Amino acid sequence: MSFFIEDAMAEGAAGASAAPDLISQLMVFGGIFLIFYLLFIRPQNKKMKEHKEMVDALAKGDEVVTNGGLLGKVVGLHDSFVSIEVSKDVILNVQRSAVGAIQPKGTIKAIKN
Repeated sequence: MSFFIEDAMAEGAAGASAAPDLISQLMVFGGIFLIFYLLFIRPQNKKMKEHKEMVDALAKGDEVVTNGGLLGKVVGLHDSFVSIEVSKDVILNVQRSAVGAIQPKGTIKAIKN
């Protein structure tokens, strides 16, 4: 039994001399953070910025699709809401952030035919 204990102590002493220093550990953590930033954080921030610019550029007459899939024409703009006409005399108020995309002019006519 004393044979195994001596091996563990000798192995521990050799492992302590080969321990990585603080700078190399910080470089590893910095590299991991850089990878997460480039793969997840930066693209998400860019996507949020593009969506905000699109919502801020809404104008009356734009044809839009909401995140729920409703297609309609913008008939009114308010501070935090947009009035969308989805059918004749049917107007819905949705939050500006619920607008998913602006469609090209004539999309509604193309679908009705």
